[in-house]
Amino acid sequence: MIRAAARAIALAGGIALLGAHAFAEPSHGLAMYGAPALSPDFQHLPYVNPDAPKGGRINFADIGGFDSMNPYIVKGRAPWGVRMHTIESLLGRSWDEPFSLYGLLAETVEMAPDRSWVEFHLRPEAKFSDGSPVTVEDVIFSMEILGEKGLPNLRDTWKNVASYSRVGERGIRFELPSGDRETPLLLGLRPILQKAHWEGRDFAETTLQPLVGSGPYVVSSLEPGRFVELTRNPDYWGADLPFNRGQHNFETIRYEFFRDEAAQFEAFSAGVSDIFRDGDPNRWEDGYQFARAQSGEIAFAEIPHGRPTGMHGFVFNTRKPLFQDIRVREALTLAFDFEWINAALNAGAYQRIESFFANSPLAFEGPAEGAERAVLSPYADALPAGALDHGFGQPVSDGSGRNRRNLREAVRLLEEAGWSVQDGVLKTAAGAPFEFEILLVSGENERIAGVFAESLKKLGITANVRLVDSAQYQARLTDYDYDMVIRRWALSLSPGNEQRFYWGRDGVTTPGTRNYMGVDNPAVEASIDAILSAEDEAAFTGAVKALDRALSVGRYVIPFWHSPVSRIAYSSRLAYPEKAPLYGDWIGFLPQVWWSTTGE
Repeated sequence: MIRAAARAIALAGGIALLGAHAFAEPSHGLAMYGAPALSPDFQHLPYVNPDAPKGGRINFADIGGFDSMNPYIVKGRAPWGVRMHTIESLLGRSWDEPFSLYGLLAETVEMAPDRSWVEFHLRPEAKFSDGSPVTVEDVIFSMEILGEKGLPNLRDTWKNVASYSRVGERGIRFELPSGDRETPLLLGLRPILQKAHWEGRDFAETTLQPLVGSGPYVVSSLEPGRFVELTRNPDYWGADLPFNRGQHNFETIRYEFFRDEAAQFEAFSAGVSDIFRDGDPNRWEDGYQFARAQSGEIAFAEIPHGRPTGMHGFVFNTRKPLFQDIRVREALTLAFDFEWINAALNAGAYQRIESFFANSPLAFEGPAEGAERAVLSPYADALPAGALDHGFGQPVSDGSGRNRRNLREAVRLLEEAGWSVQDGVLKTAAGAPFEFEILLVSGENERIAGVFAESLKKLGITANVRLVDSAQYQARLTDYDYDMVIRRWALSLSPGNEQRFYWGRDGVTTPGTRNYMGVDNPAVEASIDAILSAEDEAAFTGAVKALDRALSVGRYVIPFWHSPVSRIAYSSRLAYPEKAPLYGDWIGFLPQVWWSTTGE
């Protein structure tokens, strides 16, 4: 294992370290700031139906496919449902709070006031699906193997751990001198895998052998690329935990995979799947004329949420010389006529995404002040001129489809950057044409990419829309082998270490991160550092605003649109609680707290 000497397991370490516990008490949970909202004697999460019946099945239609059952490595593509339903962590998250965790595999957690160490104590009843107990050895194995061979974000978190020591029979303590205040919570959320399952196997290689986990479901059948079916474990050790009450209600969860959204919707209309999350407002209004919907077999829900907009749009790969000049990125942003496209494709139903953390208290606005300015001021030269002193917005057109004013400004910026139109083609002084590729998964986002490519022709730019299958797309995405892609980042009310995975400079060259645009900016790095070291909510909010500003003014993405609600069409035999969690239709909501009303 990595750094075995530095991380040697001190079997007697708990006795030697007892003196350091004077200022910490065992707790039922942790929060990023302050205390968790729920008391130690809580009976269930606030957004569940504690009396939800068990039984029945739910069928999903997903786009793409899979060729692995290990979701924690860079190689291969694994079904998301495997990660959600079969593997557990020491602590579980309440999605009704910005970032609070409660005991799951761990019965209690202790943390130093300065977060320089954290200690977890396992529940004696915690078991894997094969009936074997979850032990400290399994926790150590999981932490080490994910730190050595796991996804980049998992490896990055492990770098913050200086050492660990065993405490008694069921406890483990981690020393955290890094100053990263989120690390104790992230350790609580790391997946706990069974050590014995991996004996004689290479963790870094893809496998179709289902992982042995401690979660409420096990993989009962699968066919690579086509479907995976999970069945509720009748002997699930945590069925009666207050944290789990009202959750994991279906007997069977099945994910079938389809080529594109059109096939996904067809599967829903034919009754192959039970759920369709609809991002097309035109279809939402009048696209459900098929028999199942007309007979009442389909119900409709709009689930509100309180999370940031996140980011969704055309992503410039700034690793490519073509997009390294911000004036070029600004020009193409001006050429994207949001008002006209929103009207033509979405009946004007959506609002523009203004920044990465828009629609939340974490969004920047106006001149930078207070903690935000303090973070960014030393790096003002790494941002566009005046970025700290004025507001920022996305370009606005008159909605006519001509976009003349913005296109004139785009031409000016391109000329400043050394481009000019020669015989109707935008070229460099040396005669090289402005041509690039928009890489898409077949069947997704073709309309908007086509519209954008047409608008760029007015500037003499050729944008070739390239459609590839999901396997090729994932491989090229992992290696950053593209000019432009369409990507989405779902951002939370408590951003932390994942921001390094999204925008950190290591992602410029490290394969498999979500730094799709290749950001390498000291203002971004400083903002992430400030987020991770913030000791109170005011400093944290200022740091996130700094990050939001640094990313937004850099014009790394041409933003699309967002909706304050999630639109879900679903089989009317399904039901969900009246109260939606703070994060709405997100992780932990569907299918976790839904149930079947008929038992089918």
